[in-house]
Amino acid sequence: MNRSSEQSRESLRTALYVITKHGLTTAKRLVKHQPSIDVFVSKKFCHEFEGAKPLALPFKGQLAEQFGQYDTHLFIISVGAVVRMIAPLIVDKKTDPAVLCIDDKAQWVIPILSGHVGRANEFTRRIADALDAQAVITTASDVQNTIPVDILGRELSWQLADANHNVTRNSAAVVNEQSVLFIQDCGEPDFWPTNRRLPKNIDYWTELQTLPDTIEQYEAYLIASDLDVATLWPSLYEKAVVYRPKTLVVGIGCDRGASSAMLLKGLTKILQEQHLSPQSIESLATIDKKLDEIGLQELSQQQSWPLHAYTASVLDQTEGILNPSPVAKRYVGTCSVAEAAALQASGASDLLVSKRKIKDPESGLNMTVAICRKPFAKRDASLGEFTS
Repeated sequence: MNRSSEQSRESLRTALYVITKHGLTTAKRLVKHQPSIDVFVSKKFCHEFEGAKPLALPFKGQLAEQFGQYDTHLFIISVGAVVRMIAPLIVDKKTDPAVLCIDDKAQWVIPILSGHVGRANEFTRRIADALDAQAVITTASDVQNTIPVDILGRELSWQLADANHNVTRNSAAVVNEQSVLFIQDCGEPDFWPTNRRLPKNIDYWTELQTLPDTIEQYEAYLIASDLDVATLWPSLYEKAVVYRPKTLVVGIGCDRGASSAMLLKGLTKILQEQHLSPQSIESLATIDKKLDEIGLQELSQQQSWPLHAYTASVLDQTEGILNPSPVAKRYVGTCSVAEAAALQASGASDLLVSKRKIKDPESGLNMTVAICRKPFAKRDASLGEFTS
């Protein structure tokens, strides 16, 4: 199972395992809150639960077969028994499903596996609320109400630039209250609740281009940026975890018949030249006359980049265009496609990357690209407020 960081709660598959009479009562209460749960009940009690799937005891083999088929496994069984069953099935924290236990009297809900990435801690709180039970969470960042380094910004669709780079190291720095600098030059400011100050050991900065004089004093950095931090600031990157907010809107125009491979190749070239991350692309934008282009449609679908389209009259009236084209005006009715579309879709007043034209040497076809960064509201960490 390859878990997507953007997967909605509604689409997450949950299996619930019940082997006792009391557990059956708890299961019925849970299904009222989440009807989509697949309930597996021991054959002895299966007839007492409508729609339940039979569970032959012992069910270690059955669990092994379906462990990767569910995002969450919920057991109304003792922790010790569950640990023994799942131990041989555990592979990697980035892909392992969430595993939770509930005691037979439904007093305690305990996350066992994948507390953060698999959302086990989140599910534990929700289930505990539904059962009026106590959530038993031991993850340090959750207990201390501090930044969860491995999943920060997940609900905002942020991605880790590299899930293997400094995540464990910097998580330790955060929970051990070492000095940490959070640097954010783009993206949403509410990665941390708007009514709460950042933890006392975490300072906040909003300029990657101009770093504070005290930069060397920090043990770790957390950076939210669409820039190639590793290339531009290698010494900073050595101690950093980098997040990719969805901030970039790509305006795009192309000759008729341009393939998705050609468009992706050209866009990748421009992103590399500008030291921008493709992980931060939020969407594509173009003129409505290009919506029937198969290459554009495929690029949008393959990369999961929504495609926005605007009429020629809307594009022609857009403010902020730097490179108007009389040729484009003559053929498609607007002086700008790429630049105007990027400005319209992003809500930005300025272009981050002005129009670039690329000719594909193999096909001879042309494409144009312009990029905007969505407006950034800076967070004032000292006041817990926001300034534009």
